[in-house]
Amino acid sequence: MDFLSLCLLTLWLYLPGFLANTFAMMWGKWLPKTGYGPWPIDGGRVLSDGNRMLGDGKTWNGLIGGSLTSGLLCMLIASSVSTGTLDTVFDDGATIFAHPLVGAEDAWFYIGGANGAAFILGSFLGFACLLGDSTGSFFKRRRGLKREGDISSKAPLLDTLPFAIMVFLLGQLLLGPSVLASEELRLPMLALVAITPILHRSFNLIGYKIGWKDVPY
Repeated sequence: MDFLSLCLLTLWLYLPGFLANTFAMMWGKWLPKTGYGPWPIDGGRVLSDGNRMLGDGKTWNGLIGGSLTSGLLCMLIASSVSTGTLDTVFDDGATIFAHPLVGAEDAWFYIGGANGAAFILGSFLGFACLLGDSTGSFFKRRRGLKREGDISSKAPLLDTLPFAIMVFLLGQLLLGPSVLASEELRLPMLALVAITPILHRSFNLIGYKIGWKDVPY
């Protein structure tokens, strides 16, 4: 499999993690309209530097809802493709639409059969993404760079890189024998991290244009 195909395969396998921010935004914005929430993760706590720990943009409804929705997406992905082996995934000519549970039969998240394992895997990837996003927000606020604004973010790299790095790092460290932790995906992961700011900006502009986001970043 050539390098471009490996990049596309990596993006496909980690798609539940990459879309978790969008899911969290939807839960954070739409759930309060039903009368529930929002519930800021930091509880409104202000640290000694005078800034909120995370801010109103990081909520429990977004974290939990975004993670679980990523789990559902992983189930959908798993149900849409056939299973195989690690050898067939990386053979020349193999499809980039590999099953996310390839090689995962002995992994910690393989619970409840294929559907249960896919849901746990997707929820894990979603949580990893949102953990990285919250980490970026924490450091952004320590520098006094708040999320408010109408044109662009004051810290575009802290808005984008932490979530991608966290998803890939935890995937490599914690997903054991599954295809998502394969060494063959490490260089493609670095390439995807490098272009994540462009991808993230593009997705956010689309979300802003269709009314899903209040700001275009």
